[in-house]
Amino acid sequence: MRISDVGVLGVQEFFDTAKGIEALDAMVKAAPVSIVTVLTVTPARFVVLLTGDVASVQSALEAGRRTGGQSLVDELFLANLHPWVLPAISGEVEDGDWDALGILEAASITSGIEAGDLAAKRADVRLVEIRLDSHLGGRSTVKMVGPLDEVQAAMEVAVSSISAKRMLVRSVVIPRPHPDIKPFYRTAAAERGA
Repeated sequence: MRISDVGVLGVQEFFDTAKGIEALDAMVKAAPVSIVTVLTVTPARFVVLLTGDVASVQSALEAGRRTGGQSLVDELFLANLHPWVLPAISGEVEDGDWDALGILEAASITSGIEAGDLAAKRADVRLVEIRLDSHLGGRSTVKMVGPLDEVQAAMEVAVSSISAKRMLVRSVVIPRPHPDIKPFYRTAAAERGA
């Protein structure tokens, strides 16, 4: 399965790794789904991203809820995932227009993925990175570029979504970012020394 072929996404976050792995097992036994990735988040949270057809992902998430019980922190079901979301998570997206840069930080992985999906659907922006940070307590960072008015519109809907969940850490729009920061604004590029 290619990442660009994924149109349905289910995400569940658990408070502890043991219960998360048990729930993951229940999910894949409940329905024919594919695991996109799993993350162990410091301190001791467990995140599952999976895909499949709509009914299968819904069944898998229900199995995860039953098994995870009180350990389930948050979940997300996107039946019409924007095609740039998973490439932005995996770091496979080229920069595109550099007129404006929008950055938002969310206190959970699930809310960041949802905000990135909403932003890309709302405006003509390119999601260049959705960072699922397993080392900072499960925060996520969404970065997008495009024309200033489009980035502002995308950020407005994304910030509203995250704020409604009380998960917004910070949001910034940078008009005409200086070209010297381009090699460093993406986490993966900065870590590679690109």
